[in-house]
Amino acid sequence: MARVARSFLPHPYLSVLLVVVWCVLANSFTLGTVVFGTILALLIPLGTAAYWPDAPRAVNPIKVTAYVMVVLWDILVANMVVAWVVLMRSNRSMRSMWVTIPLDLRTPEAITILAGTITLTPGTISADMSDEGHCLLVHALDEESPEAVRDAIKSRYERRLKEIFE
Repeated sequence: MARVARSFLPHPYLSVLLVVVWCVLANSFTLGTVVFGTILALLIPLGTAAYWPDAPRAVNPIKVTAYVMVVLWDILVANMVVAWVVLMRSNRSMRSMWVTIPLDLRTPEAITILAGTITLTPGTISADMSDEGHCLLVHALDEESPEAVRDAIKSRYERRLKEIFE
């Protein structure tokens, strides 16, 4: 029975997320919107199931919530820091740099979330990933040293993502 349910609904969390996203994009929570969102939520995972060889494993919602709170706080703080840097510092005194971040993460979902988190946080952007998926290339707007950027990303984000996904 579980195998039939898994083949009919290969990614249940994705399906729920698709319904919610569809309703938000449609800016409406009417019966028609929910029904159409449900149809999309059934068809999209079925159509893309061949590209997901491994079913995603369940994650701890408490750890995910804690991670999201850390990221939201960092985005808020980084916005203020970047605004200060842009408004108060001259271009000559900025210390922008490229930093290579070696990755301990191996799951594609975790690496994608890490790269997205880095890009969402003002002042840093993920620019590239090595062919083997072992390093990220990150640009930092204004930092003291590449080691400080690397250590902050690894301790603040990668460590938490490793606890969630691996």
